[in-house]
Amino acid sequence: MAKKQITKQFKITAPGGQATPAPPIGPALGANGINPGQFIQAFNDRTKDLNGKVVGCLISVYQDRSFDFEIKSSPAASLLKTAAGLEKGSGEPLNIVGSVTSDQVRAIAEEKMEDLNSATVESAMRVIEGTARSMGIAVEG
Repeated sequence: MAKKQITKQFKITAPGGQATPAPPIGPALGANGINPGQFIQAFNDRTKDLNGKVVGCLISVYQDRSFDFEIKSSPAASLLKTAAGLEKGSGEPLNIVGSVTSDQVRAIAEEKMEDLNSATVESAMRVIEGTARSMGIAVEG
């Protein structure tokens, strides 16, 4: 059998196990030639253990309109907001709206390690700390 040729690749973020074909997910899928109902069912089945936690997804569309998708870890900003107990980050980096501990940053870095461009956990922690600073979240400890 011939190897399938990828025609498009795109990323979306959706709540694990609770995605719906409503905007913005449905129109993004339809515009790229994917049946939204078919994708949503497969996505929710694979992410049912994440139950509402926002996750990234890399979708590959092939010539015959079939698709594959890879589940990525949650965005760092989402994990930091959860750890700090915030609804949203600050619009200004110097306006501190919350804080997280070094242990929480380490846990986030270890969770995102495979998706980050870092060789060690310490360098991944620095990436997460930079995201926290830009969101107005102080890192203590």
